[in-house]
Amino acid sequence: MKRKISKALADWKNNPKRMPLIVNGARQVGKTYIINQFGREHYSDVLYLNLEIEEQFCLFLETEISPRKIVQYLEAVKGIKVVAGSTLIFFDEIQVSERAITSLKYFCEDAPEHHIIAAGSLLGIALNRDKYSFPVGKVQQINMFPLDFEEYLWAMDRALLSKEIEEHFVSNEAMSEALHAVALDYYRQYMIVGGMPAAVTSFVDTQSFHDVQLIQNGIIQQYIADMSKYATAATSVKIRACYNSIPAQLAKENNKFQYKIVQRGGTATIFGESIEWLQFAGIVLKCQKLEHGFIPVSAYADLSNFKLYMGDIGMLTLHSRIPLQVLLSPVEADNIFLGSMAENYVAQALAAKGVDLFYWQSEGKAEIDFVLQNDDGVVPVEVKKGYLNRSRSLSLFAKRYHSPYAIRISKKNFGFENDVKSVPLYAAFCI
Repeated sequence: MKRKISKALADWKNNPKRMPLIVNGARQVGKTYIINQFGREHYSDVLYLNLEIEEQFCLFLETEISPRKIVQYLEAVKGIKVVAGSTLIFFDEIQVSERAITSLKYFCEDAPEHHIIAAGSLLGIALNRDKYSFPVGKVQQINMFPLDFEEYLWAMDRALLSKEIEEHFVSNEAMSEALHAVALDYYRQYMIVGGMPAAVTSFVDTQSFHDVQLIQNGIIQQYIADMSKYATAATSVKIRACYNSIPAQLAKENNKFQYKIVQRGGTATIFGESIEWLQFAGIVLKCQKLEHGFIPVSAYADLSNFKLYMGDIGMLTLHSRIPLQVLLSPVEADNIFLGSMAENYVAQALAAKGVDLFYWQSEGKAEIDFVLQNDDGVVPVEVKKGYLNRSRSLSLFAKRYHSPYAIRISKKNFGFENDVKSVPLYAAFCI
């Protein structure tokens, strides 16, 4: 399965100032698979250790974390000669061992010739604990997400279609209506299948949405197990309550996160830590409200107001229990939740590109779903679930903050008119 992160891994390998690399990401986004695949393609050997099951190695690290001693131990136990530059050392589930995380500092300082990658599903949560000391400045970090829509098209053997989409995004010229309809069909599929590699692989093999949702349900059960394993009993209950409330949060006309939806009388004091846990675990995406659309936008974030989206649109589809035929039908449906699902899909696409998520709301009812800051300035992005695109919000924001142009994402074909760039939903990955 082709993933965009492979290029980032290759760039890391070829960097003469390379440091140990940490790959962060939620469970089941494909970290273990892609790093092992990268190792097989670029190295003579891969020395793989899953620290959740390598208990003896973790005990060894409690007494010794010098790179020389670690390499000697691994050679003796695994029977593999570790050759700098030819052997990739891969520590999986590194959040299990604080000492393994600390050892990366010494690999950077004392043994930079060794190529070492670490991956963690709940690393952000582990590092948030008081006892953990992170080797700041001694490691490189990259984030891994579920497959975006372009990667999904690659998996479906539709690379030529993804290239065609990118070309029309740049030119702003409409695609043929036949090709536009095909791309929208794949978008509808993706809203159900999502980007979890196991779910995508299942759909490629079986074309069964039922099988896909069985896999997705298994992933949710893993999330729930992690909530119990990596949080106190009391906090675990709150985390699950916040997680279970997300479909209800998004179903509201104003889908700003409200603690009272989680529990009557709920407050940030009660549930703030739980939301942070979900965010650190990569299960949810947080979109912060902006008070103004000035540069830099991050300086104008209202930290008390935000939206929560699911980290994977397929998981939201399963969790919300929306009938699949509603998503698959090309007929326009008057359903507020479909609009929120389209927003969630775009949030996932932007997050995969490394974009910080912000939205804006005026004193009245005008709202911009996403606000981007790029070399051109501050660009408002509006998301529509269908073809009807009438809205004053884009022009209001663009005029107030002198935006060079605006972006409207919908089911309409590509185009550019009145300083508004029309982007079909299936092309969100191009932004």
